Amino acid sequence: MGHAFNQTIMDSLTRYHRMRGDNTLWVPAPTHAGIATQIVVERQLEQQKVSRHDLGRKNFVAKVWSGSRRRARTITNQMRRMGASVDWSHEYFTMTRSFRPSSPKTFVTLHEQGLIYRGKRLVSWDPILKSAVSDLEVESEEEDGFLWMIRYPAGRRLGQPDGRDDAAGDHARRRRADGASGGRALTAR
Repeated sequence: MGHAFNQTIMDSLTRYHRMRGDNTLWVPAPTHAGIATQIVVERQLEQQKVSRHDLGRKNFVAKVWSGSRRRARTITNQMRRMGASVDWSHEYFTMTRSFRPSSPKTFVTLHEQGLIYRGKRLVSWDPILKSAVSDLEVESEEEDGFLWMIRYPAGRRLGQPDGRDDAAGDHARRRRADGASGGRALTAR
């Protein structure tokens, strides 16, 4: 459904601009290499009781590339069935070796022209894959937990009789000019 939704929006925009007389070209260039494909391949391997480490890097990367090409073909077949108004004579796989150098340059150019932006985003980190994962691959669940707060004096100096330092407070030689020294600090964990 996700591709059908996205393709419909892109198709509508492309057709709209064509009808306005704009010089419009929609280039079909599906890319499904990377995180999402890696997860799909790892799940397939898991069913076979094999890990990516068992395969070795070279074989695992080859499997991911194969899956990526298969998924890209699926996407273009869906676009064809939907009647997307793309120029099929320009179709290419964006992760093909000859196109890879142009990808970063294209994104930088589009950013400089104000056509795309780079924002701060949180990513979901998979500690097993040791990689960021797509939000589509994350199963979120709420869980009760604890927020620990530890209160301790923060204004002490090194060498005080109690022997504590003030790592969370002021450096002994750098008193803050605004007088915000000493007091108490809360540490959350």
